[in-house]
Amino acid sequence: MLDLTNFDQNCVANPNNNIFGLPSTEENADLIIINVPWEVTVSYGAGTARAPESILKASMQVDLYDPDFPDAWKRGYYLKPTDRSVLLKSDFLRKEAELYIDYISKGEELGKNQFMCRTIKEVNEGGTYLNNWVYEQAKALLDDNKLVGLLGGDHSTPLGLFKALAEKHGEFGILQVDAHCDLRKAYEGFVYSHASIMYNALNEIPELKNIIQVGVRDLGQDEWEFIKNSNYRVVTYFDQEIKERQFEGDTFKNIADEIISKLPQKVHISFDIDGLDPKLCPDTGTPVPGGFELDRMFFLFKKIVESGRQLIGFDLVEVGTGETDWNANVGARALYKLCNILAGSNQ
Repeated sequence: MLDLTNFDQNCVANPNNNIFGLPSTEENADLIIINVPWEVTVSYGAGTARAPESILKASMQVDLYDPDFPDAWKRGYYLKPTDRSVLLKSDFLRKEAELYIDYISKGEELGKNQFMCRTIKEVNEGGTYLNNWVYEQAKALLDDNKLVGLLGGDHSTPLGLFKALAEKHGEFGILQVDAHCDLRKAYEGFVYSHASIMYNALNEIPELKNIIQVGVRDLGQDEWEFIKNSNYRVVTYFDQEIKERQFEGDTFKNIADEIISKLPQKVHISFDIDGLDPKLCPDTGTPVPGGFELDRMFFLFKKIVESGRQLIGFDLVEVGTGETDWNANVGARALYKLCNILAGSNQ
């Protein structure tokens, strides 16, 4: 076990240390963050595959004192290094997917082009490979009694973690912070598309009791029909709905309490950074006007713990990489709060 008794949290972060400047290793840290550099199916902006490395660098500027969880960091946090073979596979398949998306966007028929038929097959096989890769890592860590988070990469990346958590914990729910529903079936022909993560989770994980979505402001008719016919397995708090309730005098505390009341005892937080106001994440893959300030989400996350529910895992995805470090700066602070809440919820 990592002994941080004499670690000076007020000193300048050592860049040779791990995430947030902590001298952690995979063996001695209690909380391990799986690094998933994958963005094969992104349908607009790219760059999130390299977000973990950017966030690691930016994390050295995050002060460790958190008044809500002042000693949580002493559990030890460790970000696994980038697996270059996964990143290279993502880069290769991303180029293939771009050609395919361009082809179908022009109304061309898939069956008339053998190259495109092979491309979609390879991309879908890549998605299966990635899911298994994440699952095996998450399962091994959970079997070793580690707390596990995931840093993407696009939003397709945490499915393997969801499956490992289901095996470990049984019934659980997901709090999904997102500008999108991600309930499309095989979006653009990609079975494990970033826009299909919650559809796949609901169909492949029977232990997943429900998904409570907050901040959604961009969806398709098919997704709305899915929500209406889900028998409350999906409950969506639209961004406009939340804001209109506040305009009418309701408080965000009341709304947060209502959201949390619909979650089961065990909760995973799936945090797509585009759930925030785009000024906080300008280079995320599919930005949408509207969204939350970061402090609203921190308040909501803290209330989950205060409600007596157990946070069993988290993922942070879709953080972009741009000309400045702003995306990584915000991403690092979101990641630190998620780590503290996961550690604080599992004393």
